[in-house]
Amino acid sequence: MSRGREIRKQKAESRNDFWLLFLLSAFCLLIFSCRQKMSNQPRYDPLEPSDFFADGMSARPRIAGTVARGELVTNPFLVTGKINGVDGDGFPFPITADVLDRGQERFTIFCSECHGRLGDGNGMIPSRGYRRPPSFHTEALRTAKTGHFFDVMTNGFGAMPTYAPQVPVNDRWAIIAYIRALQISQNTQLPKLPSGAPAPSPAHGESR
Repeated sequence: MSRGREIRKQKAESRNDFWLLFLLSAFCLLIFSCRQKMSNQPRYDPLEPSDFFADGMSARPRIAGTVARGELVTNPFLVTGKINGVDGDGFPFPITADVLDRGQERFTIFCSECHGRLGDGNGMIPSRGYRRPPSFHTEALRTAKTGHFFDVMTNGFGAMPTYAPQVPVNDRWAIIAYIRALQISQNTQLPKLPSGAPAPSPAHGESR
């Protein structure tokens, strides 16, 4: 009797092991099959054509009246340099020493190659044959509104391409602030200088 009970016990354990292995295998199969379907979902590659939409394009245009996150314009002058559709003047935020330092750094990186360190148009690139940009110290650009400089940096002008992809909006304004500082440094008259201050050197091509 003892031997029979032992055999029945072994058979029961074998059946339990079989069902446990079966359930485990089914569970694993279910998990991997779900993962396979989720990782291989139908999708379009960028610019891939589509026969589902009437225009044949998989990329869909933005819904009219919607604004993407981070693109809400609350200060049009900041992002366009214009007020009521024309070039504005002044700055959309206070100009501090930190802003001027940032403007000098960005000007040196992105502008000085053509415009020169003094903004006189004598950069390295024009010296190699590229079209020489105008000096910032001409009367026309000394009196130009800050919005004009912002528009040129944003959209390009003449031989100068747009720098909008390389230079963020706030950095463009910082560069403009530094251009104004350069204009003041190169065009301040002696009677306006504080006592003991060194006299500014004349800008290239101009005389006092």
